[in-house]
Formats: sequence, C-alpha cells, structure tokens
Amino acid sequence: MKGFLRWFKSGAKMKRWVVIILIGVTLCCYGMMKILTGKELEFMELARIITVFVMGFVLLIVGIISIQKRTLELLVAESDKRNSPKDTDVKSLIFNKKVYNQGPKIVAIGGGTGLNSVLKGLKHYTDNITAIVTVSDYGEQVSDSRKMLETMPLDDIKQSLIALSANEDAMAGILNYKFNTGKLKALSFGDIYLLGMKELYGDFAESIKQSKEVLNITGKVLPVTLEEIKICAELEDGTIIENREKIEEEVTSRISKINRIFINPTSCKPAPGVLEAIAEADAIVIGPGSLYTNVIPNLLVKGVTKAIKESKAFKIYVSNLMTEPGQTDTYSLSDHIKAIKEHVGEGVIEYCIYDNGDIIPEFIRKYNMEGQDLVEIDVSKAKAEGVNLMQRDISCVTDGYVRHNPDAIAASIIQLICDDLKFNDMQNNTQYMILNDKLKDAKKSLKQDQKARPKTNNKTPRGKSKFYQKYQERIKSIQEAEIKEKEREKKRNMPKRGRKKKEETKIEIKPLR
Repeated sequence: MKGFLRWFKSGAKMKRWVVIILIGVTLCCYGMMKILTGKELEFMELARIITVFVMGFVLLIVGIISIQKRTLELLVAESDKRNSPKDTDVKSLIFNKKVYNQGPKIVAIGGGTGLNSVLKGLKHYTDNITAIVTVSDYGEQVSDSRKMLETMPLDDIKQSLIALSANEDAMAGILNYKFNTGKLKALSFGDIYLLGMKELYGDFAESIKQSKEVLNITGKVLPVTLEEIKICAELEDGTIIENREKIEEEVTSRISKINRIFINPTSCKPAPGVLEAIAEADAIVIGPGSLYTNVIPNLLVKGVTKAIKESKAFKIYVSNLMTEPGQTDTYSLSDHIKAIKEHVGEGVIEYCIYDNGDIIPEFIRKYNMEGQDLVEIDVSKAKAEGVNLMQRDISCVTDGYVRHNPDAIAASIIQLICDDLKFNDMQNNTQYMILNDKLKDAKKSLKQDQKARPKTNNKTPRGKSKFYQKYQERIKSIQEAEIKEKEREKKRNMPKRGRKKKEETKIEIKPLR
C-alpha cells in the first residue's frame, strides 16, 4: 500500500492524470446509462449524450497514455540522477542517456581528494571517464584489513569508486564499512569485495573494471600499475627518504626541499587498459592533489608519460589551491608546473586551470596556522613555461575546509572541449549541443552560488599573507641559526689545530739555535 501511495506524492505528476481518468470513466458511465435506460430520446438529447460519452472516452484514453508515459519518465529519470530538472519528457531523457554514452572520453590522473573532486564534476557530463589512480600506502602502518587479506593498497581506488557512484553517501558507507564482531572483525567490506572480484576475474584491473556494472558507477577506475609502488624522495641535501609518510617530517626537520621523487620498483608496468585509455582520450586531466605523492608518481610509471605526450588529447593540469607542508612549502603556480616538467619533461601540460576566486580570510588563517597558504599565482612566470593559463573560480569551502569545486572544474574542462568542437565547425553536432546546453545550466548555478557566497575584503595578494610572511621569517631564522652554529664549530676547531702547529714548529726550531 505504501508503494502504491508513493505514486501520488508531490512532484510525481500522477494525480492530474488519475483525476482525468476518473472524469473520463464518470462521463462514459453517464452516457452509457442514459442510452441504456432512456426509452425515447430526441435527436438533440441523443447527440448530447453521445458527445458526453465521446468526451469521457477521449479523457480516459488520454489519461491512461499519459500515466504510462509519466511512469516511463520516472523510471528513466531514476536510472540516471544526472538529468536536469527541466528534462522531464521521455525523448529528452532517453536522448540525454545516449549523449552520456557517446560523451567525450576523459582520463583523470592522480589520487586523494583532489582527483575525487574532478570525478564528481565530470560524471554529470559523460559516461566515458577513466580514473587512473595511485597504488601506494599512505604510511608504514598497514591496516589490519590489508594484512589479513594480503591485498594491494586500495584506499584511493575505493574513494574513486565512491566519487563516480550515483549515491556517494550510500556507496561510502558500504565500501568503508568495517566489521566489528566475529572472524571478520576489523576487515573492510570494500577490501573483501575487491578481493572477491579479483578471485572471480583473475586480477585487480579487471575486477575494478567489472565493478562499473556491479556497483552501477559512471566511468571506470584503473590502478596505474598492478604492482605496489614505494614513493621515495631525494632532498636537496642528498638525504634519501624511502617512506611516503616520512617525507613531510624529514623535509620539515631538515629544512631541505625535495629535489626529486622516484618510485620503487622503477620498472613497474602500467595496468592493462591504462595506456589504451590515454591514447583514446579527448582530454587528460592531471591533478589536483599532493604534487609529489599523488600526481608525479603516476607519471613515473613506465610508458605513462610517453603515452600522454603522444596523445592528441587536451593535456590539462589543475593547480592546487593551497601549498602543502613538507612538500610544496612556498611553491607558486609556476613552481608546480616546473616540478612536473623536471620529472617528466615537456609535452605533458598544455593548459593549466588555476583559481582566481576569493576565499574568506578566516579559512586561510586556519591553514596558515598549519604552515599552509594559498598558492601564489605568478602568471608571467607560469606563461614562460609555455602553458596556456585558464583562470577560473574553482574554489569553495566545504565543512570548513577549502576545496576544489567539482562543478567549476568540470565546466572548465568541458568548455575547452566545446570550444574545440566549435572551432572545427561542429556546432550542429548533437554532442556539442547537449554539452553546451548543460554548460549554460552549470554556469547559471555557479553564478547563483557565487552571489550567495559571503563577500570578502581580503585584498592581500595570493601567497603573501601575514601568516605566510611570519612562517617564512621563522624558516629563515632557523636556517640562519644553523649557519651560525656551523661557523662557531669551525672556529672552535681552528685554534686547536693552530696551537699544535705552533708547538711543533717550536720543537723543530730550538735545536738550530
């Protein structure tokens, strides 16, 4: 009974057709009754009764057809949550589904919350998304679930599956659930599921690929390699760090920047489907995310960088909003681009999307206290790197944290693809028309969000806040103190050596006199 009543809830648009059917049935019954019970009917009376009966019959047919049509609309709409509220007719809903299936092929490379922001936005425009994800632990401590099941690191893979799902909250609850009792205690359901899929299909790459159908997600997720990789760093002072978790700690304690990142094993091969996805892509999105632990390591896997350089796709780098302690302290936009180029060379970045929106100072100070600041936008230096810059308002505040706006990033990427279609005189292409229409809706929504956002009087240049300057002064004072300490040690050692030499010379000279 409850299920039946749901058809009559507000917004279902069913009640009007039920009323029309009831009116039609009433008029038909009235007409039939008059014809069957009437003894002698005048022509005008008979014509009136027949007219009432025909009207009732027409209303009955229209009501039945409309209910069937509306039922189909609800079923199609429920099967895909990405449809716009204005897309309420069957033709547009089915047509949109076809466009999603034939949408642009986009590859997103990275890991962590940055990659998930890109995926959340892109899934509203196309089904052809491939997320290429880092396969590395976040530290020395391996989870109990991983130890018992003996699986490769799956955290970033699970988060990407969640980002591409229709119901993110429900999927997060399922994949991140940990059993509390029995033999399965401390085991993650997500790890058990992916291990079971691996046993069924033979390897992790295929099992994750098949999860698209099982979990009803948009696009697919691929590990960058089937081997567990160790992310290592070499600092400017020559120190080698072989643990991802220790990089921040060592950089901060030694006050020495990262010179280069490398992976171990160095000869690991990309997972099946990775190079093919890159070769077929219309756009390749790198970042945002931790530069040295989520972005660059993926590019160091054998064959990945070469495939990106040879691809005809748009190569887009989405810049980070904030610097990261122990990795990108004091880094500007151009420094991020340079770091990628120094590791993989030219030809990997053609476009760079960076943020030009205003962020409320109170949120910035929260990051400043942890040694972070807004990435300084040095446009002239970034342009000198041979990259096309795209300034967009791509930041937002979520749960008190400064995050990338998924819708704004996706709109920027799709706009680039639409501009290319327009440049090639493909304005009449169905893909262009639908994507362009969705972009207009997205831009309207983004403008409304920007108007609702509190205005800020923060005129401080990006990356030059008072907290940033204090942090810089502290670093400089520590470095100066270390230099002075080294000089003192040299002075302490020098007099001792001088005395020995003087004593030796005295002993040698005396006999000559």
